[in-house]
Amino acid sequence: MAQILPIRFQEHLQLQTLGVNPANIGFSCLTMESDRFICIREKVGEQNQVVIIDLSDPSNPIRRPITADSAIMNPASKVIALKAARTLQIFNMEMKSKVKAHTMTDEVMFWKWISINTIALVTDTAVYHWSMEGDSQPIKIFDRHASLAGCQIINYRTDEPQKWLLLIGISAQQNRVVGAMQLYSVDRKVSQPIEGHAAAFVQYKLEGNPNPSTLFCFAVRSQAGGKLHIIEVGQPAPGNQPFAKKAVDVFFPPEAQTDFPVAHAGTHTRKSHKTPRIGAKHGVIYLITKYGYIHMYDLESGVCIYMNRISAETIFVTAAHESTSGIIGVNKKGQVLSVCVEEENIVNYTTNVLQNPELGLRMAVRSDLPGAEELFTRKFNTLFTQGNYAEAAKVAASAPKGVLRTSETIRRFQSAPAQGGQASPLLQYFGVLLDRGQLNRLESVELCRPVLQQGRMQLLEKWLKGEKLECSEELGDLVKAADPTLALSVYLRANIPAKVIQCFAETGQYQKIVLYAKKMGYSPDWIMLLRSVMRSGPDQGLQFAQMLVQDEEPLANINQVVDVFMEGNLVQQCTSFLLDVLKNNKPEEGHLQTRLLEMNLIHAPQVADAILGNQMFTHYDRAHIAQLCEKAGLLQRALEHFTDLYDIKRAIVHTHLLNPEWLVNFFGSLSVGDSMECLRAMLAANLRQNLQLTVQVASKYHEQLGTATLVELFESFKSYEGLFYFLGSIVNFSQEPEVHFKYIQAACKTGQIKEVERICRESSCYDPECVKNFLKEAKLTDQLPLIIVCDRFDFVHDLVLYLYRNNLQKYIEIYVQKVNPSRLPVVVGGLLDVDCSEDVIKSLIIAVRGDFSTDLLVEEVEKRNRLKLLSPWLEARAQEGSEEAATHNALAKIYIDSNNGPERFLRENPYYDSATVGRYCEKRDPHLAFVAYERGQCDMELIKVCNENSLFKSEARYLVRRKDPDLWAVVLEENNPYRRALIDQVVQTALSETQDPEEVSVTVKAFMTADLPTELIELLEKIVLENSIFSEHRNLQNLLILTAIKADRTRVMEYINRLDNYDAPDIANIAISNELYEEAFSIFKKFDVNASAIQVLIEHIGNLDRAYEFAERCGEGPVWSQLARAQLQKNLVKEAIDSYIRADEPSAYMEVVDAASRNDNWEDLVKFLQMARKKARESYVETELLFALAKTNRLSELEEFINGPNNAHIQQVGDRCYEEGMFEAARLLFNNVSNFARLASTLVHLGEYQAAVDSARKANSTRTWKEVCFACVDGEEFRLAQICGLHIVIHADELEELISYYQERGYFEELIMLLEAALGLERAHMGMFTELAILYSKYKPQKMREHLELFWSRVNIPKVLRAAEQAHLWAELVFLYDKYEEYDNAIITMIAHPTDAWRDASFKEIISKVANVELYYKSLQFYLEYKPMLLNDLLTVLAPRLDHTRAVNFFTKVNQLTLVKPYLRSVQSHNNRAVNEALNSLLTEEEDFQGLRASIDAYDNFDSISLAQKLEQHELIEFRRIAAYLYKINQRWAQSIQLCKKDNLYKDAMQYAAESKESEHAEALLRWFLEEGRRECFAACLFSSYDLLAPDVVLELAWRHGLIDFAMPYFTQVMREYLTKVDKLEEAESKRSTEEGSEPTSIVYGQQLMLTAGQTPVTPQAGYPGYGYTAPGYAPPAYGFNLQP
Repeated sequence: MAQILPIRFQEHLQLQTLGVNPANIGFSCLTMESDRFICIREKVGEQNQVVIIDLSDPSNPIRRPITADSAIMNPASKVIALKAARTLQIFNMEMKSKVKAHTMTDEVMFWKWISINTIALVTDTAVYHWSMEGDSQPIKIFDRHASLAGCQIINYRTDEPQKWLLLIGISAQQNRVVGAMQLYSVDRKVSQPIEGHAAAFVQYKLEGNPNPSTLFCFAVRSQAGGKLHIIEVGQPAPGNQPFAKKAVDVFFPPEAQTDFPVAHAGTHTRKSHKTPRIGAKHGVIYLITKYGYIHMYDLESGVCIYMNRISAETIFVTAAHESTSGIIGVNKKGQVLSVCVEEENIVNYTTNVLQNPELGLRMAVRSDLPGAEELFTRKFNTLFTQGNYAEAAKVAASAPKGVLRTSETIRRFQSAPAQGGQASPLLQYFGVLLDRGQLNRLESVELCRPVLQQGRMQLLEKWLKGEKLECSEELGDLVKAADPTLALSVYLRANIPAKVIQCFAETGQYQKIVLYAKKMGYSPDWIMLLRSVMRSGPDQGLQFAQMLVQDEEPLANINQVVDVFMEGNLVQQCTSFLLDVLKNNKPEEGHLQTRLLEMNLIHAPQVADAILGNQMFTHYDRAHIAQLCEKAGLLQRALEHFTDLYDIKRAIVHTHLLNPEWLVNFFGSLSVGDSMECLRAMLAANLRQNLQLTVQVASKYHEQLGTATLVELFESFKSYEGLFYFLGSIVNFSQEPEVHFKYIQAACKTGQIKEVERICRESSCYDPECVKNFLKEAKLTDQLPLIIVCDRFDFVHDLVLYLYRNNLQKYIEIYVQKVNPSRLPVVVGGLLDVDCSEDVIKSLIIAVRGDFSTDLLVEEVEKRNRLKLLSPWLEARAQEGSEEAATHNALAKIYIDSNNGPERFLRENPYYDSATVGRYCEKRDPHLAFVAYERGQCDMELIKVCNENSLFKSEARYLVRRKDPDLWAVVLEENNPYRRALIDQVVQTALSETQDPEEVSVTVKAFMTADLPTELIELLEKIVLENSIFSEHRNLQNLLILTAIKADRTRVMEYINRLDNYDAPDIANIAISNELYEEAFSIFKKFDVNASAIQVLIEHIGNLDRAYEFAERCGEGPVWSQLARAQLQKNLVKEAIDSYIRADEPSAYMEVVDAASRNDNWEDLVKFLQMARKKARESYVETELLFALAKTNRLSELEEFINGPNNAHIQQVGDRCYEEGMFEAARLLFNNVSNFARLASTLVHLGEYQAAVDSARKANSTRTWKEVCFACVDGEEFRLAQICGLHIVIHADELEELISYYQERGYFEELIMLLEAALGLERAHMGMFTELAILYSKYKPQKMREHLELFWSRVNIPKVLRAAEQAHLWAELVFLYDKYEEYDNAIITMIAHPTDAWRDASFKEIISKVANVELYYKSLQFYLEYKPMLLNDLLTVLAPRLDHTRAVNFFTKVNQLTLVKPYLRSVQSHNNRAVNEALNSLLTEEEDFQGLRASIDAYDNFDSISLAQKLEQHELIEFRRIAAYLYKINQRWAQSIQLCKKDNLYKDAMQYAAESKESEHAEALLRWFLEEGRRECFAACLFSSYDLLAPDVVLELAWRHGLIDFAMPYFTQVMREYLTKVDKLEEAESKRSTEEGSEPTSIVYGQQLMLTAGQTPVTPQAGYPGYGYTAPGYAPPAYGFNLQP
């Protein structure tokens, strides 16, 4: 017999036979994104190409010359994605076009299609999704986890909605291939690292759950072995029960123990991974290993179904095989293989080979698989035979392929008898089928028969809506008799057109007939059908008629249809029909249009009005219709059709009958003349009624009719109200002055003052003069409009005069206070003009708090010579702190006029305008004008007033103090007539008085600029030679000598000898240029200007020896400079440096630095560079000086230098010092340039750790922090190291190095303190929490538990698990297993290490979650040994999951049943045999007969005979009584009665004899009572066993023992019963034939439908006295009298 295999294995093709090079069959060159395409990159000769194999047509591969690093085909279409370096492109091969392209900034390490329009891109650092749609760019989804660093990415997966993402990589570690995965939640935006090699997601719907669950399956091969995990990710959907986590072992045969070799040279290690695939259809998991092994697991339970090797070569790429719900893959040989479930064998395999019928049944039910028919049939027959119809119905409904849903099954359920209190078996069967899905054709008919008989139509409707029934013509015929509408629904579903149209007609659904007939191609007699519909109802007939003519080719003639309507005088329906038919408004339908309108104007004018209003028709007789409209009272329609003005005027005056809006629009169709005539007629007919409409018409058409004409119309009827409303509607848009003026007039006459105010304020079109005059004449009560007009158009003066003269002073106050305060000056001027009281004016000014111009106010008052009037107000403003110039100008004028300390005010007040006040003072007091101008530096005004009033002395002093060269140039102009007088005052007075050198300097320069040498010499001699404070002034002496050189050379030598404080070199050079060599040499010699002197000697005399002697004698810099140059040219470096230093000449600094550096003469170089820096602040000089100071260790000078302004390259010097080991100098330099990174390094070399930390904080560089931190650790400065470490640990990549550095040096405590401090950081990450937990496990185990309780969600649990296990921290290990949902391992750990790890509450909580049931029984053994008193609590938790038989056997074996008695009581409700027997045994031992009787009565699953035999020998009578009761239950009546007789339990004996229904037991008991002389018992036995005793036997025994009296009641009842039976037989005989001919009309058998009936209550029976249980009752015979006394 061939072996039964649960899988089907198939080889589809061999790639090598298609011309594919075997070298290119590998992970790097071949990709398969789905079961549609295989894509291979090849190189043929020198040409790169891509081969695309369509698996639906493998014999015709597509070859394209494409050069790319990678190529992947779209899973569904001929779209290819190509990657070359960082450039990505997508091409549509069918359309031969590029879809998208993008260039990545990072290298793409792996990519994959995750849907038909999205590609996942994996770089070194992140994962991106790139959509084909639109112009979207790759979107970053998440960053790669650190655990995947260095891994080769081999796969990327998502769930169906792409809410869960998974990145998979592998790496070689410790001689094995280690898998690393990163699970990412899109909603929560968090990642979880997981150890694993491959994984997949699946949407799986568990039985009983309304929604599918998202399951995550992943496989891992660790050192401990292989594991397959199945868990649910995310929160369960609403209404779903959570999926119980599964973790099962993956078996590897001995020959495959090296499934992942790390030294497998030349192989693709990244493809040596397990590949799980989910067969969603069958609910299985496929797992393929590197060595070609296939593992198949049940998804729901995790059971391994099959494992075998299918390929000798590695299957390196796989995809889902959609057609078989299996997998397809390619191995290294190029074989394309597929594996799927063999549906014909899978159930038989699991049942027979695996010996797991439960799994086989579950798979058969779940996937509707064959192979379990016999199991289902056998199970169905067993249940049916046992009378368990409900379970049998469930089996029949769930049987695959519907093998049990046959007519035979229905017949069996029909013939089965109903059980007490339950629905009939047939209805139970149908109820199960309805719950499971749809009934078939036969079942639907059989179910509906009894439902229709009982009239439960609502159930039938419910089933039809829920698609629970299969509709057929037979079912429709069955339903039609009860409900034609419901039958129609059945016919429609069954697709029987003839019956459907018949039902439509019978149910009056005529409107559906046409639609259905067209759909089904059925053509009845439409006209006859229409007449029939008309008789049923006009509205239905209308709808039907409209459907007949709705197509371009009507089903019936329109005229015939109209005739049908008119036969019944159905005007309304005919109108509706014609409106629909005539909607195209064709000319040939004009007579029908006229007829339609005429008909409705006569019978329904409103309908005609609506038709005309819609303007549907244009071909009717308009004149005729107009007359009919007027007669019908439709004046609006009549006007629309009238063309004569007389007719129009006759109708239009009845405006109350017309729609106002329409009437207004109607005027738009009239001519201008007709419109005016109509308006005039309307006003003449009824002014009040028609005024509003007239205004509306005038407003709308004023441009056509003319505004003036309309104004004249309203004025002719003296309707100012109409004029107001008319103009009000156009005034805002009109620019005509007359319109605005007329509107103001109308508003005034109608009392609309507010509107007058508005138009006066807002309008700019009216004539202000006319409006002003009108408002004056109008004498309005409110003068605000007049105020507004006057204010806007500058009639304020007139306004003030008008208001003041008309005693309206309050409006003046209102105007300046509320309307326009800025007009106060004009108002005050007007009030002064009318001689208003000064007090009134003052109070008005004070009252105004608004913004007005003080200048204007002063001007207005000043023009009227009343300036003093403002004095109090101005002074008050000044005291309030006002800085307004106008206020202080006015005060100045008042003080000047009143001579009230004007000069003091002008000098001290800083706020007035000097120019204004100065002009005011010029005629009054020139001196005050000078003061004002001087204060404001009004130069030209001051010069003018001084010249005009001969104030030269004051002018001279001002000019000297002013120090303005431009001003001097003005007054010293040659054409100035006042120049001489002014110069005299300057020489004699102004300069003699001044002590400011700058004033003298500016004055002298001014004279020089004006080219006045004679006057200048005069001036300078006055200053320099006449013992003034400027006698020693250098510039003045220089100027005097230079002026003499130019103007009078004879006086030069005198000045040289007399003066001592002039610039000798400059004067000497000027003398040389003027060939005055002696004078020049005298000057140089007198003033020791030796450089110039030696220059004269060298250049003009040429005597170098004399020059050297002169240099030695004078010893000055310039002299030595000349000498130094000569020395340097002769390479006398030291002497040249000395000479340069003595010369103080740095010009040759580059040559000097170069020479000094070569000779290492740093001390002399420092001196030279310091001198050079003073003269030339060159960057080079300062840089070299800085380095020379560092070389000579002059740190204080160096610090002072860099802290001051400099141009040195400090960073460059610092680097040079650092390289040469001058760290002190380098510290100063790096600190100065804020190079905190180098500064920190320098400070570390200097051992200044605190300062290094501060610098590192400023540098804020990870590299710097690490350097400083490691230095602090080496220097045991742990506090500072911790500060640095806090900035390092936040970078996950640096954490490992930091921890290693601490641990290698043994600083464990300090490292823990560092990580503890880091936990509070904002950027704290998982690595920190994980590493701290590991450190706790090694060095501070007492703190690990607290840490895990706080941060378990933020640690890498697998990593911490290993650490806790290595450290033997069992309690913490249990905690982690619990949080990681490794409940089996948690329990195993607690059992293995109870002292440390066991906690009762935790144990009970976790044990309920484990997947391995064996742990339940291990936990029982553990509690029994370790905590026996808590065993019952544990059993309470485990009760729902335990095999109670196994549990009882275990406790029996260890002799501890008494200990678990509470558990036995709690689970006895399951009626388990082992539990019942164990508990009964305990109750017997405890002599608790009441509890034992209650247990026996309540739970019958035990060996009652064995118990009875045991109790029969018990010493207590109650237990022997229970034994008799047990024999009775097992129908061992003789033993039961014998025990009762033995213990004198007469009542029990009589009861059991009666219940036995056997005459011999009753007669034997009756004879025994006679033998024992129990006469009362004899009589009672006759009562209890009445039906079992033969009357003749009783009569004989009673006669023989003389007990006739005791037997007389018995015989009386016998006689009555016999007579009653005879009567009933006679009556029944007459009816027998009728009863035999009658058949049952219902299969309900007296019961309601199972689907609707409630539970049948059971009448409680009488209790058995003296026991704690309920005894079964019995029905006593009806004697007709009471035996009780």
